[in-house]
Amino acid sequence: MKIAADWLNESGLQRLMAALNGAGFQTLAVGGCVRNALMGRAISDVDLATAAVPKTVTNAAVSLGFRAIPTGIDHGTITVVTPQRAYEITTFRRDISTDGRHAVVQFADDVAQDAARRDFTINALYIAADGTVIDPLGGLPDIAARRVRFVGDARARIREDYLRILRFFRFSAIYGDASAGFDAETLAACADHLDGVDTLSRERVGQEMRKLLAAADPAPALAVMAQTGVLARVLAGAEARFIAPLVHLEDGHPRGFIARLSLMGGHDVGAGLRLSRAETAMLDTIRGELGSNLTAAALGWRHGLELATDIIVARAALMGQGLPQNWHVEIQRGAGATCPVTAADFMPRLSGPDLGRALRAATQRWLASDLRAGKQDLV
Repeated sequence: MKIAADWLNESGLQRLMAALNGAGFQTLAVGGCVRNALMGRAISDVDLATAAVPKTVTNAAVSLGFRAIPTGIDHGTITVVTPQRAYEITTFRRDISTDGRHAVVQFADDVAQDAARRDFTINALYIAADGTVIDPLGGLPDIAARRVRFVGDARARIREDYLRILRFFRFSAIYGDASAGFDAETLAACADHLDGVDTLSRERVGQEMRKLLAAADPAPALAVMAQTGVLARVLAGAEARFIAPLVHLEDGHPRGFIARLSLMGGHDVGAGLRLSRAETAMLDTIRGELGSNLTAAALGWRHGLELATDIIVARAALMGQGLPQNWHVEIQRGAGATCPVTAADFMPRLSGPDLGRALRAATQRWLASDLRAGKQDLV
């Protein structure tokens, strides 16, 4: 099987692969670029796997006039910068030992050994310079079926790196076919290794959850995470039942991961997922408004177009209601509105704390009027 892809024809990539292959070192594109090309998805990074050791890769890159950076030299990775893009090139590897978080690796002799240490079959596919697909582990049928399947024994792969439990659900949300369900043995393997989730750093957990929640429809994966007990280990007290209604109301226009996270509950979410201060503030704002009775226009004035949209859609999902009539227009009206009263309207009659209280009260009356009351009504 051969495929055509624009990125595969980049001159820097072709020259680099030709130099290494010509010297007798099999060099192939691997991982996400291959998976996405086969699934018709956009690609961002292009990674290569090669039989050449890092020094050989570096010498080949320099001889071509490219820059070689030892970004992961301990693991056999060199980043080669060409005029088109930067390529991460890693020597074929096999695992010697693992502890659930880190692996001790050794350079391998061939692509089959390299494939055997990868997580999912859809990530263990390779493409040669001429577009020929190399499938050592039967990943092509899984690509066709949109099936996320561990390489070999799921329990063994999980014990090598417990983050793979979260990656399984994330990849299932993005690349899997939810209508086909989830493999029972794989779910059992995840459930049997919940203690391993507790050993993961909060940064790694947060990164995976961000990506999962950004999927077009994370609801099925999150629901199964909850059923297997994984979600409770990741975020104590969280639940997934409002995500499906939210995705339905999004109508093909997904909101950010914070809007989805706002409906999941959970204890100490900011610290648990290592959210930034800005993300935590946004999460607190959305949650704080879920029970408010402010109109779409009032929310638009108070929080701006994007955040008000998050609040309106999340609130409707939480309440099990449809979206308010003309809510897009109303949010825009509010976002462009200016409160008709200012502190000057109460001066010099009021000053100090009395002035502040009067201004806040007038603003609240203006919001309660759906931003329609004029200055004479408010002062």
